[in-house]
Amino acid sequence: MFYDLHMHSCLSPCAENEMTPNNICNMALIKELDLIALTDHNSTKQLPAFVKAAEATGMKVLCGCEIQTIEEVHILGLFRRLEDTFPFQEWIDMHMPDIPNRTDFFGDQLICDENDQVIGTEDRLLLVSLDVSLEETVDKIHECGGAAVLAHVLDRENSVTNQLGFIPMGLPYDGLEVKTPEQKQRVLDTHPWIRENDTVWLIDSDAHRLIDISEREHEISDKDFSRLWGDRI
Repeated sequence: MFYDLHMHSCLSPCAENEMTPNNICNMALIKELDLIALTDHNSTKQLPAFVKAAEATGMKVLCGCEIQTIEEVHILGLFRRLEDTFPFQEWIDMHMPDIPNRTDFFGDQLICDENDQVIGTEDRLLLVSLDVSLEETVDKIHECGGAAVLAHVLDRENSVTNQLGFIPMGLPYDGLEVKTPEQKQRVLDTHPWIRENDTVWLIDSDAHRLIDISEREHEISDKDFSRLWGDRI
């Protein structure tokens, strides 16, 4: 399957308002992708409309979220069922600080319906750290039946290697995300204990604009897709 499993909708304040559920699904169809995931910052509230839009367009989707931990590390939670995200959102609400969003500074945080009509906004700022550790976040993603993927592991901002300086050896993550094949080799060179054949690698766009959604370039095998969830399927 050709995929892009990291993109943001207009609910994320750093994304363009054109990133509505239908626009995302239809752009993915134009780019001939087989599987996509929506991963807004610290929120799953756009996912119901996203799933309905996907059903209308025939696009296969995963339900996701990009969590920022107390260490300011970004980690993707990827879920195969929408209902698995409901308890996950409750957990987010328990641990996210109640800081008001400033739309003039950070941007809009729009919630759409399946027809891309704005039906609400998230008033709390989503670009914050939850008061939970990286380990606690991985555990909660697993508890809710999701796969935990360390996001953009070589980025200068909010990557595990930037914030901690290393990828913890005992952390039970399910995959590592990079932006290019060259970055994958750099991770292997600097973390020799990571065995290439034992790690599921994802190459995603982290799209905040429609044009940035991945082209039909990166493919995931059925085997690696299943390995992301293991016995949590």
